[in-house]
Amino acid sequence: MKTFKQISLQEMPLVAKEILALFPTAKVFLLQGNLGAGKTTLTQNFCKLLNVIDTAASPTYSIVNEYKTAQGNSVFHLDLYRLKNVEEALNAGVEEVLFSGCYCFVEWFEIAEDLLPENCAIIEIEKAESDTRNIVVRSF
Repeated sequence: MKTFKQISLQEMPLVAKEILALFPTAKVFLLQGNLGAGKTTLTQNFCKLLNVIDTAASPTYSIVNEYKTAQGNSVFHLDLYRLKNVEEALNAGVEEVLFSGCYCFVEWFEIAEDLLPENCAIIEIEKAESDTRNIVVRSF
């Protein structure tokens, strides 16, 4: 487990880099936090580090966004907030994405907890004072 305290938005790229280094074999990263905590912002920083050439944006309405890297690999960004149950997650193709072997960054993952592969990392983001965040990262 690793804790980052009082992280500014400007420090998010460094945090993303350290998280990827802490979990070199993980492909699925679960982001937990209230609305506006910084889940999408952190995912955008992961995407930059992974050489994503597409613009990373919140997949709230599409549920799954697929981005391409400069090397032609896929990176997935999932937002399961609008799903009501695991059956909806299955119908949306969430399980296939999670087991694709590609990097997956999943917001509001709880609805699909039964579908998660082994070797995930969970990232808990909490809004702290003004523009800072406290982030706790651990194996899931």
